[in-house]
Amino acid sequence: MIDFIAQLSAFDEITWRMAVMWAVCGLLVYLAIAKQFEPLLLLPIAFGGLLANLPTQGLVNAPHGAEPGGLFHYISYGIRYELFPPIIFLGVGALTDFGPLIANPRTLLLGAAAQGGVIATFIAATLIGFTPGEAASIGIIGGADGPTSIFLANKLAPHLVAAIAVSAYSYMALVPLIQPPIMRALTTDSERRIRMTSLRKVGKLEKLLFAFVTMTLTILLVPAASPLLAMLFLGNILREAGVVQRLVGAAQNEIINVTTIFLGTAVGITMTGDSFLRAETLKILSMGVLAFAVATACGILMAKFMNLFLKDKINPLIGSAGVSAVPMAARVSQVEGAKYDPQNFLLMHAMGPNVAGVIGTAVIAGFFIATLGK
Repeated sequence: MIDFIAQLSAFDEITWRMAVMWAVCGLLVYLAIAKQFEPLLLLPIAFGGLLANLPTQGLVNAPHGAEPGGLFHYISYGIRYELFPPIIFLGVGALTDFGPLIANPRTLLLGAAAQGGVIATFIAATLIGFTPGEAASIGIIGGADGPTSIFLANKLAPHLVAAIAVSAYSYMALVPLIQPPIMRALTTDSERRIRMTSLRKVGKLEKLLFAFVTMTLTILLVPAASPLLAMLFLGNILREAGVVQRLVGAAQNEIINVTTIFLGTAVGITMTGDSFLRAETLKILSMGVLAFAVATACGILMAKFMNLFLKDKINPLIGSAGVSAVPMAARVSQVEGAKYDPQNFLLMHAMGPNVAGVIGTAVIAGFFIATLGK
């Protein structure tokens, strides 16, 4: 009987790498549930990672002869064939109001400046031995955009998708901890108290024209980013049209939620001990911190530079929202500003560079694909 049970079970297949990955997945579960760090993605990623480090059958195997492949063999096509990240962008577009950016277009420069974190990390990663494609995939973590990070990594460094995704979403969750010390170090007390004039109301026609024109121009500029940009602006156009509420509701809820589950678990299923427990993973995690820090600093410094020439000053705290962690980075700007002036409302002003960062990160990802892709 004991021999029969032993033949049925898989305890003898457990390795030390599996055990270590169980602990890693347990940490991600703790961060997702106890600390509420990006739980929508970290929890599915952790679950997928646990499955990847169990001796499963009929779950991840490829088709063999007449036998079909496992469930996650087919779900993973959503990443491999670049379906999930653009679908996530559809939901992001449906949830995003571009009004603050249209009302104050100069904040577009803050979102563009924050991409300095991507460039700086790209250079740093190449200097420590990563290939250009790997370095670009690591650098895009500085854009604080998980779907774009996965999209680019799948194009240029598919073997690093899991490590890059975990790093990107982990540090996105840590934005409220990473950014404030940098924001305080680079601004003066008087700069933090700058009050910006109220934004004008932006009408439906302006928003629709902005979406159509910006989509057209950005796709003409970087065609390689078309899947992300097209779906982002499709979602936004559905939102602003005001006549397809059922579609908007589906994009904002069911579609993005279901895709998030599949995206997270499909990323997690690639987190095998052999591929994840390597020196490169620690380097990627270190580079991720650099990317976020430099991106935050670049946005703030750009605001300070612009203030040298502007009559109506920009509160530099909103420059940190140039990373595209929508709307978390904008909320951090609001919280930090309120500490020095409780009556200073920066949230809507910060949404300008925040949504500009979404577009900017997609554009720079397209540039990397066009220049470094096969």
